Amino acid sequence: MKGVMRFGKRGKLSPRYIGPFEILERVGAVAYRLALPPYLAKVHNVFHISMLRRYVPDPSHVIQYVPMEIHENMTYEERPTEILGREERRLRSRVIPFVKVRWSNHPE
Repeated sequence: MKGVMRFGKRGKLSPRYIGPFEILERVGAVAYRLALPPYLAKVHNVFHISMLRRYVPDPSHVIQYVPMEIHENMTYEERPTEILGREERRLRSRVIPFVKVRWSNHPE
């Protein structure tokens, strides 16, 4: 359909639920009008109650803001802060060292 936005194709990686969005009003007995953000402007904003799920607040869903310095060309500098682990793997006749590093601009 022309002018209609889909959330993705069916499959393992397609999003199952998006949101949370504020409920603006009840439309009829089994439908609700939602306050959708501008990037979802092509999506109809009235949904049947069977398509909605209750959002349970979870502190792990909150992303912490870490300010970083961005250069004029929209790049930033990465610096290693800690070595988390070391491992060596054999590939045919060579030994390849692997090092897990925590970087300065990535909290996890």
